[in-house]
Amino acid sequence: MFFAKLLPREGNFFQLFEEHAGFVLQAAKAFTLLVTHYDDEILRDKYIDEVNKAEHAADRITREVHRQLHATFITPIDREQILQFIDRLDDVADLLQDAAEATALYDVHHANDEIRRLVDLCERCCERLVSVVALLPNLSGKGVAAAALKICDDIDELESDADRVMRAAMSKLFRQEEDVREILRLKLIYELLESVTDKCEDVSNIIEGIVLENS
Repeated sequence: MFFAKLLPREGNFFQLFEEHAGFVLQAAKAFTLLVTHYDDEILRDKYIDEVNKAEHAADRITREVHRQLHATFITPIDREQILQFIDRLDDVADLLQDAAEATALYDVHHANDEIRRLVDLCERCCERLVSVVALLPNLSGKGVAAAALKICDDIDELESDADRVMRAAMSKLFRQEEDVREILRLKLIYELLESVTDKCEDVSNIIEGIVLENS
């Protein structure tokens, strides 16, 4: 038993990455439903709770990755890359939770078209993260690395789209909205949602490094 503890272990990091990305996508999908049913207070509260549950589940995965990293002698990729990856991915879940709670805390009157477009871009980014994370264990396979890099490019493009949507939304907000409090509320929501896509791009950049170093 003592000697067994000394044997090298690799840990199940790729499986944990996939589980975490799945919870991030759950949070994004719940946020989409929150926006879709925004005028129904009961459903709105239900989907905010679902975002919170997904974020808490993602947090548990993050802690498990950190725990395994301390207990593992051999890792499938660079240890620093593992830490950067899981922490940035967890940032995505955190920001989705922050945005969901902000809609309730600041009593945003309605989910306008700009919010809906940003939420859609967030969900699409998260869908692609799930897809690319699933490829990481098989980077040596034929065409896998190229497919992963293509998905990373897609995420970068979606983040650029979110930048454009937010700039247009801010311009419209300051030109047309007269209620100062509503301006502040919506500005915060726009910034949080755009930050979700920023963090998705950060994760994508880390994945690009992993792919290039391990394929």
